[in-house]
Amino acid sequence: MRKGFGVLARVFAAVAMWFTLVSASVAADPLTINGAGATFPYPLYSKWFYEYSNAHPGVRFNYQSIGSGGGIKQITAGTVDFGATDAPMTEAEMKALPGPILHIPTALGAVVIVYNLDGVETGLRLTPDVLAGIYLGKINRWNDPKIAELNKTVTLPNADIVVAHRSDGSGTTDIFTNYLATVNADWRAKVGRGKSVNWPVGIGGKGNEGVSGVVKQTPGAVGYVELAYAKQNKMKVASLRNKEGNFVAPTLEATSAAAAGAAKTMPDDFRVSLVDAPGKDSYPIAGLTWLLVYKDQKNEANGKALVQFLKWAVRDGQKMEAALDYAPLPKAVAEKVDNAIHQISSKGKPLY
Repeated sequence: MRKGFGVLARVFAAVAMWFTLVSASVAADPLTINGAGATFPYPLYSKWFYEYSNAHPGVRFNYQSIGSGGGIKQITAGTVDFGATDAPMTEAEMKALPGPILHIPTALGAVVIVYNLDGVETGLRLTPDVLAGIYLGKINRWNDPKIAELNKTVTLPNADIVVAHRSDGSGTTDIFTNYLATVNADWRAKVGRGKSVNWPVGIGGKGNEGVSGVVKQTPGAVGYVELAYAKQNKMKVASLRNKEGNFVAPTLEATSAAAAGAAKTMPDDFRVSLVDAPGKDSYPIAGLTWLLVYKDQKNEANGKALVQFLKWAVRDGQKMEAALDYAPLPKAVAEKVDNAIHQISSKGKPLY
């Protein structure tokens, strides 16, 4: 009998250990937050997700860098926990949502003009009208008198200009075309602004990565990408004439200068344009990038984890931006965003 009890005791002990191991395994399985959208902030978000997951092992991120248009589609369909966009949602897009959503600004970035010209180093000068003329197909040779007049100390080649643009729905494109539509009446009338437009000329590339690749691989090419991509790929960048008439190179300081007034004029929903900003040192093609988060989170656990990450991003995450060529949010804006995160709840229960 005692022998039988001993066998049963060992069996129960083995079963208990198995349950303990299974419970530990389940507890160790990290919660996954899914997101999709903008390629513009992808270098920054990759750093954030890595650092945050290292500090919080119970949370991991799955982010698809598919462009702002894709991010808006996926958050609308509810297939991700957050979307990401460099173009604020339109009123029509907002009406298609199943519930109220927040635009959470995360960073400021610059859209820069990159080019591939042998013998012509970084700093090629372009004006708004010349840039619009290139993308309209009206200026199609690098030694065109309008470009040569701006760059008298440079020998420009008698070569075709190969225009590169995004092929996907893109917030970077929205910022770029918003700028062209703001500064050039011809562009405004013929093409306009949008995440996707009917390009008069050019070769398409998917994502900032795709446009960078087209320009790097194509002699005579010109394109537009986020500043971090230009720096990472060691690409030549143009200086643009700003609203005050000064030629300004795309730098972190010039991006911050463009956002200097953002704190005073920032609307409550954070949907604002920074293109063609006033200021003698302002770089003219700057913009915010946003995370799109539903105010009412269906999954309380995921919602709470997402809120904790957003709080971290608006506070600690801002310290990582400059090293990746993004400008942090002005302090007053960051405080306003932190307050907005308080609105996120799940079934009426605050998650902040």
